[in-house]
Amino acid sequence: MLFKMAWRNIWRNRRRTFITAASILFAVLFASFMDSLQRGAWDNMINNVVNYYFGYVQVHQDGYWEEQSIDKAFPLADSLEQVSAVEGVEAVLPRLESFALAAAGETTSGVLVAGILPNVENKMTDLENRLVEGEYLTEGDEAVLVASGVAEKLGLSLGDTLVLISQGYRGVNAAGKYPIKGIAKFGSPDLNKQMVYLPLPAAQYFYGAPGLATSLALKLGGQEDIKPVVAALRTQLDTSAYEVMDWEELLPDLVQARELDTAGNVIVYFILYMIIAFGIFGTILMMSKEREYEFGVLISIGLQRWQLALSVWVEVILLGVLGALFGILLSMPIVYYFKVNPIRFGGEMASSLEKFGFEPIFPATFDMQIFMTQALYVFILTAVLALYPIFKIRKLQPVQAMRG
Repeated sequence: MLFKMAWRNIWRNRRRTFITAASILFAVLFASFMDSLQRGAWDNMINNVVNYYFGYVQVHQDGYWEEQSIDKAFPLADSLEQVSAVEGVEAVLPRLESFALAAAGETTSGVLVAGILPNVENKMTDLENRLVEGEYLTEGDEAVLVASGVAEKLGLSLGDTLVLISQGYRGVNAAGKYPIKGIAKFGSPDLNKQMVYLPLPAAQYFYGAPGLATSLALKLGGQEDIKPVVAALRTQLDTSAYEVMDWEELLPDLVQARELDTAGNVIVYFILYMIIAFGIFGTILMMSKEREYEFGVLISIGLQRWQLALSVWVEVILLGVLGALFGILLSMPIVYYFKVNPIRFGGEMASSLEKFGFEPIFPATFDMQIFMTQALYVFILTAVLALYPIFKIRKLQPVQAMRG
């Protein structure tokens, strides 16, 4: 009976109903759009950074990431087969990484030498498309691919010889000279100043580490595969010998930057919800004032105060449900449009993003959880504001209300 009365009361004043429902609708719409755009932008940035070099998951010998010494290299054959068999792993990128002193004439510079399988590496990092001069490596090459910053600092060009000197596996002397087959340019200034690539067999020979690798970077289908793959690897591999790390452990600075940005958005959401709260409360306040005479009459003819208060509270809740529902339905196609057609930046903004290896686009994330969460927040806010008529009815004096 109370529900039926509340439903009828909603449509007695259609203008008020539409205003209140529209306030809730736009609250859900704006909050969902902001959240989807923020998550989509960060997912895209993380994908750019992670697939730029690191991969979503890496496998090393236990303790390697803290020390990053070539003496922490491990046999490649056994581990490669185990890791490749895990569901969700699309490609495994074995690498032998260590630092070396690069020399050309009288000029020297510290570089990071990465021994790679060229074809496999290209599947994730798209290294071949970063070439600005020369040709991409093949597995049997005895040549190097250098970053443009390294080439510029050492005064090298295509076809010149690069001398590398380092300490190899377990203290062996590592020295070699290699022709430059290609020059690549990276958006990240750090990578551009230090990267030198060798085919994996040549790097293993250079460091005296035949059949060894320092890391396995994994290409996955998407971020949703990270936790299952990490859990499976930690179950199948000997965790006393190997460490399995996801991108959040590999790049804690990026995680902190995302958390800081999210914390900043909380303030924006708070301001948005406060604006919406005042809008909804204003409508409820107006409704309560307009219906004082009605409330006085109903109480005078015997309707219990709690029944009247519950009926009015249900009215507002129904408005909240309608507004939240239509807010979800309206926000879904808008968010999906910006997922398919992401916001693209140009000019200086695009240049600054590309400088750090980010695509200058902001796609939206289409996730039902976002819509449902924002709708729930707005619904709870509406339910709390709907308590005002209850306190109003409790203190209402029927005679004064009817006179007014």
